[in-house]
Amino acid sequence: MENLNGMLAFVRAAQHQSFAAAGESMGISASAIGKSVARLEERLGVRLFNRSTRRISLTDEGQLFFERCQQIVAQMEEAEQELSRVSAEPRGKLRVTMPAIGYRMLLPYLAEFMQCYPQVELELDFSDRMVDLIAEGIDVAVRSGDLPTSQLMSRRLGPFHFVIVGSKDYFARHPEPHNPQDLAQHACLRYRFPGSGQIQPWDIRSDMALELPVVVSSNNLEALLQAVLHGVGIAYIPEFLVREQLKTGVLKSVLSDYLYDDGKFSIVWPSSRHMLPKVRVFIDFLTEKQILVDQ
Repeated sequence: MENLNGMLAFVRAAQHQSFAAAGESMGISASAIGKSVARLEERLGVRLFNRSTRRISLTDEGQLFFERCQQIVAQMEEAEQELSRVSAEPRGKLRVTMPAIGYRMLLPYLAEFMQCYPQVELELDFSDRMVDLIAEGIDVAVRSGDLPTSQLMSRRLGPFHFVIVGSKDYFARHPEPHNPQDLAQHACLRYRFPGSGQIQPWDIRSDMALELPVVVSSNNLEALLQAVLHGVGIAYIPEFLVREQLKTGVLKSVLSDYLYDDGKFSIVWPSSRHMLPKVRVFIDFLTEKQILVDQ
């Protein structure tokens, strides 16, 4: 049992890259985690972590051991879950990651979900970075675009479309574009992918190659939206992000006939033989509500 506890402490420390964070996740002190890992290292006769005053990192031997131990710990947790399936009530912490703008769509439904499942504790991360679900212990992720081939399970949430929008103030100073070539004369605000740093192309039907100017680029859609609202320029943005502003006339959409409707969101989660109740109900809830898609 001590060996299993040491293995669990090691896996949690490796996942969090911190004894303190590992201890918090297990409800014990950072010192207890450190001592447990030290005993494990002594028994194995190898150093599993490189330690400094600020952080820890796996040694080569530690990385090899971690890959095996993580599978063992996952199987242990699955075994415990199978034994507890007599009580199938969804409960426990559910770690969810979504695009940075995801809070706009999820939060209006949050109270309803928590009322239906009061024993589920949601830990929400809103970020555009590509998260490694298994390495970071994430239960569920919502992702846009095409999904790479992986061991993750997935379910489509539905399509959405992009719009090119500008403010009344901006269009009072600049003639509205009537064809894609007119965009070359406009202040284009461009989204930059956080992972690659590449500028997002505007998916526009055009008989000619388009070279759109980049007046402002940002890896945050909220920042681009604020720039649009302040009349800085025009932007290519998901419609659901500006739905209210379009309804009230604060923003105006242009060139809609030239745009493709190819946006899509999917919900993904680590594959396993048995889906935890907390994961299952959250996925079903998102699918039923069809959040993050055009309505």
